[in-house]
Amino acid sequence: MEQVKAFSPLEAAKRYFGLDEAGTNLRTEVLAGVTTFLTMAYIIFVNPAILGDAGMPKDSVFVATCLVSALATLIMGLYANYPIACAPGMGLNAYFAYTVVKGMGFTWQAALGAVFISGCLFLCVTLFRVREMIVNGIPHSIRISITAGIGLFLAIISLKSAGIVVGNPATLVTLGDLHKPEVILATIGFFAIVTLDFLKVRGAILIGILGVTVLSFFFGGNQFHGVVSPPPSIDATLFHLDIRGALSTGILNVVLVFFLVELFDATGTLMGVANRAGLLVEGKMDRLNKALLADSTAIVAGSMLGTSSTTAYIESASGVQAGGRTGVTAITVAILFLACLFIAPLAGVVPSYATAPALLYVSCLMLRELAALPWDDATEAVPAALTALLMPFTYSIANGVAFGFITYAGLKLLTGRAREVKTIVWIIAAIFLFRFFYLGSE
Repeated sequence: MEQVKAFSPLEAAKRYFGLDEAGTNLRTEVLAGVTTFLTMAYIIFVNPAILGDAGMPKDSVFVATCLVSALATLIMGLYANYPIACAPGMGLNAYFAYTVVKGMGFTWQAALGAVFISGCLFLCVTLFRVREMIVNGIPHSIRISITAGIGLFLAIISLKSAGIVVGNPATLVTLGDLHKPEVILATIGFFAIVTLDFLKVRGAILIGILGVTVLSFFFGGNQFHGVVSPPPSIDATLFHLDIRGALSTGILNVVLVFFLVELFDATGTLMGVANRAGLLVEGKMDRLNKALLADSTAIVAGSMLGTSSTTAYIESASGVQAGGRTGVTAITVAILFLACLFIAPLAGVVPSYATAPALLYVSCLMLRELAALPWDDATEAVPAALTALLMPFTYSIANGVAFGFITYAGLKLLTGRAREVKTIVWIIAAIFLFRFFYLGSE
């Protein structure tokens, strides 16, 4: 009589995630998840600080950040079986706070409504397999310049938060007072983060943020309120999105920019990390499409919880480098994000000049994209350069994207190369032109 094997959860997990086929094991996957988490955990401090500048309750944003990061990453691991983590996107949160709310005057509730609409649109184009077609239709030069431009935008925000760059009525901006404690501490933090990351120390950015925070208690007048406590209430942001306000006149370009940046950032990150892990096999796109659906769903969920757009994180490459190949890596990250719910007091005492060095370093890394531009072709390089430059100089990601598409289409038309322009580019350029001429600069 054949003996029935006892049920083993470990064996079931190995079969479900395909650990043996991927050439990995549970220990490697868990360690890879810890590695990824350490490289991106800074978001639980940075996101509440940025969205707090838009008037959002920081404690509730902290909870929303942890919850949506855990939810999105869990879906990525269980459903798509990818070693990729998700969290509110850098750049998108800055656009939300400094352009949409503080610059354009929309309430943060209406801005959340715009995130919700863009997420629904994102979900639709993913479900109907239109997403890949749109991405392929956008010029490569514009795609990489958006990344670089967001880097420049983050740079000016971080330098301002650190007190290194301040306003000046004669020159617009100038150098701040370098003798102030926050400037000195931010500078120390920046050098620490870059040095540790160069030496390949795991969690370099997080170590830098926490190091400056500790020093702020001694030299910056900061006050310690403990480390562990029950999670704060999320009631102040939960389901507070204002969809009706988001549908008001002038919000069209906001939704468009959210959608475009989400599209390029998430898709590029997913494909890049999957390719690096050897998971992107031609003709076998099922898992990738599931991953695209996971991050699309997370945007909608995040807007309901109370945070800006969620996206796949390029820091996931660190976990892949450590051997992560399956969804177990992502599930590990999700569990660690949930554990962070109990360290709200620590998140609340992190000053803006402690997160500023992290933002500045991330911005420096984003600028390397410019090296891939075809600088010998003015019809490609000039629109890309304008896209990147106008984001910080107009303090608006939307304006940078708009001028990039309009300039690209215009120069191709004037130089007799209109056939090189895909239909989607003409459509986007026309929408932005309509925005400027009929809806105004805001």
